Amino acid sequence: MTKIKEDQKAHREKRKEYTYNKLKGLGQEIIEDIEKNKVPSVRVPSRGTGNIVYDEAKRYYVLGDRYGKRSLGNVKQIRKLGQMVYVANFCKDLVAREKTATIREMYYVSEGWGISFKTQQESNIVGEDLEVTLGTTREDLGLMPEEDGASVYGDITLLDDDVEINAAKAGKSGYTISPTIDQVEFLDCNVDRVIAVETMGMFHRMVQENADKRFNTLIVGLKGQAARATRRFLHRVNDEIGLPVYICNDGDPWGFHIAQVIISGSAKLAHVN
Repeated sequence: MTKIKEDQKAHREKRKEYTYNKLKGLGQEIIEDIEKNKVPSVRVPSRGTGNIVYDEAKRYYVLGDRYGKRSLGNVKQIRKLGQMVYVANFCKDLVAREKTATIREMYYVSEGWGISFKTQQESNIVGEDLEVTLGTTREDLGLMPEEDGASVYGDITLLDDDVEINAAKAGKSGYTISPTIDQVEFLDCNVDRVIAVETMGMFHRMVQENADKRFNTLIVGLKGQAARATRRFLHRVNDEIGLPVYICNDGDPWGFHIAQVIISGSAKLAHVN
């Protein structure tokens, strides 16, 4: 157990150092351009549909190799690039202090930047641009979603931030999937499958009916369209533990869409894949 905790801590430190250096490097590139009397610019991978491809081997959508250039020499891009620099600086401070902020909080904080966002959707897009530009994730940048995570119930033991948790002994609501699920270790798992259900009402009913024991399964509540951390958890237990995942929802177009996003990833977040 001590070895696992040490490995987990080392992994967190490595991710922190990587992310911090990426953020710092972005600023240094802009400063160097200015010192050379060049117009500062940043290469941003294209997230348009024309640059999203389905990887047959990995079985989900990924970004292609097309890039765009965001330059201070283009009047239309000055605001967007300035916002990206402000977000990067905000995140660099979070990473350095090992703190987090919600994406909603960042939107409100931006009101004091002098180059604030008009809507939260605009700030979310700039945050995603920073993710794809640096090759890191929103969670590594210290940004967390506003909503609560989905839940998993069943006989799986995890190590989350030095705390050992069994999802069948964490109360009837189970274990709440962490936004930083990639930093969570799977210590032990004694089930044969995963059943992912669309609604939390069905999740709680299945827990009440002891479906975890009857079917020797993990039960995962998706909360409708599954959040990225939930989808990552499902992929990890499938890839790392080898558990088959069964998705139970309405047999309508929306239900098929929910399932397809879990299976293949969303085109919007191809850069995270």
